[in-house]
Amino acid sequence: MLELLVALLALALVYFALLDGWYLVRVPCAVLRARLLQPRVRDLLAEQSYAGRVLPSDLDLLLHMNNARYLREADVARIAHLARCGVLEGLRALGARAVLAASCARYRRSLRLFEPFEVRTRLLGWDDRAFYMEARFISLRDGFVCALLRSRQHVLGTSPERVVQHLCKRRVEPPELPADLQHWIAYNEASSQLIRAESGLHDVLKEQ
Repeated sequence: MLELLVALLALALVYFALLDGWYLVRVPCAVLRARLLQPRVRDLLAEQSYAGRVLPSDLDLLLHMNNARYLREADVARIAHLARCGVLEGLRALGARAVLAASCARYRRSLRLFEPFEVRTRLLGWDDRAFYMEARFISLRDGFVCALLRSRQHVLGTSPERVVQHLCKRRVEPPELPADLQHWIAYNEASSQLIRAESGLHDVLKEQ
C-alpha cells in the first residue's frame, strides 16, 4: 500500500513538473461543467461569467496576479463560454476547429492575493474567417474592470458564418464590430502583411 502511494505521488510530481497540470485538468472540467451542470445559452452574443480567485501560484514578484495568468484565465473562461453557447459543438459537427490567432490585453489595476474576480466573456462578432471575443476581469470587491482582453479565434475547416447558421438553423448577419476592434483587426492584417513581406511570402503569393 505504501509503495502504491509513493508511486502515485511520484506520478503526480512528474505530471505537474513536466506538464501544465492544472490547466490540463481545469479545461476539461470547465467544458464538462458548462455542458452538464449549466443551462444552455441560446443567445450567442450574451455575456457569460466565470468565477475565479487569485491563488499564491498566480502571483509574481510584486505579489499581484502575473500578467500571463490573465491570459490563462481568459482562455479557460472562453472555452467554457464556447461550450455553453454551443459553438464547440457546432465546430465538431462541421468537422472544424478554432484556434487562437491573436490576442491583446489592457491592464488597469492589479488583482491581489485571494481577491475574488469574475471573467465576463462575450462574443463581439465574426467575419469570414474568425470569431472576435472580449473578456473583462471584474473585481468582486468593488466591481472595477481590472483588465480587458480581446481575442481572435480563427476557424479552420469551415467558416464562422456556417457555424452560426448551424446553431441558429438560419443565416444570421454578423453584428457591427466596435470601432476600436476594427482598428485592432486592421493592425493585425498590416502586421501579417509585413511579416509575409519580410519572409518573401508576399511575392510568392502574388506570383500564384
